[in-house]
Amino acid sequence: MTPAEAKQFLADNNVRYILAQFVDIHGVAKTKSVPAAHLDLILKEGAGFAGFAVWGLGIDPQGPDFMAVGDLDTLTLVPWQPGYARIACDGYVKKEPWQFESRVTLKRQVDRLKQHGWILNTGLEPEFSLLRRTEDGRIVPCDDSDALPKPCYDYKGLSRSREFLERLTESLIKCGIDVYQIDHEDANGQFEINYTYSDCLKSADSYVFFKMAAAEIANELGLICSFMPKPFSNRPGNGMHMHMSISDGESNLFADKHDERGLGLSKLAYHWTAGLLKHAAALSAICAPTVNSYKRLVVGRSLTGATWAPAYVSYGDNNRSSMVRIPGGRIELRLPDAACNAYLATAAVIAAGLDGVNNKLEPGEPCNLNLYEMSAEDLRKREISILPQNLQEALHALERDEVMLEALGPAGGEFLRLKHMEWIEYMRHVSDWEQKSYLEFF
Repeated sequence: MTPAEAKQFLADNNVRYILAQFVDIHGVAKTKSVPAAHLDLILKEGAGFAGFAVWGLGIDPQGPDFMAVGDLDTLTLVPWQPGYARIACDGYVKKEPWQFESRVTLKRQVDRLKQHGWILNTGLEPEFSLLRRTEDGRIVPCDDSDALPKPCYDYKGLSRSREFLERLTESLIKCGIDVYQIDHEDANGQFEINYTYSDCLKSADSYVFFKMAAAEIANELGLICSFMPKPFSNRPGNGMHMHMSISDGESNLFADKHDERGLGLSKLAYHWTAGLLKHAAALSAICAPTVNSYKRLVVGRSLTGATWAPAYVSYGDNNRSSMVRIPGGRIELRLPDAACNAYLATAAVIAAGLDGVNNKLEPGEPCNLNLYEMSAEDLRKREISILPQNLQEALHALERDEVMLEALGPAGGEFLRLKHMEWIEYMRHVSDWEQKSYLEFF
């Protein structure tokens, strides 16, 4: 789309305002509303922000302005907000790409792939909880009748939330996001909407837009759409499984029907997988970035029979108990949760995968057993390690991983600084459980 075509698009659709949008280091959408007549401002100079007011931009109060410069390929309507369009932006400071900004960080890793003539295609699978607040302030699933102990794919649960799901799906389709299936997941009030894969930058842009749409449409209906990794302790959490493959522009370079292991993977894909396994602990910090994330990545089972989240550094065929699943001709990383910053998570995945490729790492043999049922001794015999079990462990692993830190650049250092602060605040918090357990115990 040229600037002239963009202006015509805005006029034809009666767009009055453009949301110049980027994300903070947590992956949360930040915007400034710009009258449509000033599209050129967004494309040339950028919409100006006080960088210190946004998490993780590495700008102090006395620092320069942060300029959000629009990527014209991302201009789209905002169907749930008539008269508005959205454009995803890259961060600039003093007319140079700002290395603290997440989209810029991902584009730097995408450029490394381009040196090989490769494109990383990703399909992101956002899971979310559709909730409501009761009169006494409790958070519960949006539909009281959605109470089955094993609710996955339940027709009634899906049908009774269809107003929200249909409005969200139809909004996404109007924006060119090809939704192809919707289902009720394995927790009460939990759903997943799948849309067609694309190049990894576009996938991350779409994921942010998806969350913007879901949150606002739910709010209009008096509901809460939550991407919290683990809203309820006894139910499966919200993942963001990342399917990936490498293309040369014509064919899928991860696919090989002659694979001796029978997984349909090429040598390139096995090296990439080995990189993911090698850097699993550091990847956890970026892909599972909150204190709450590690209540999803637990060793053990949930009430429904499985947590559906990985705890083990392993790969397998169609093995949903492993960190990496091979659905055939592509790789599914099950580690990321719905709270992750999709740009940073994808950048970290590229760095890990390329390390495996450049050093011709081997992942070993796949494990196609139910890891949830294996003993600690069996895991040791198979040399299967456990993912970090809290945020602090994951942060320390990231600090030790030079490949990850180099790939993330300044954004990695800022991420670590803020997340260590989050961990300290969590450790100092006195919970209801502590008061109930200890207040009158001694």
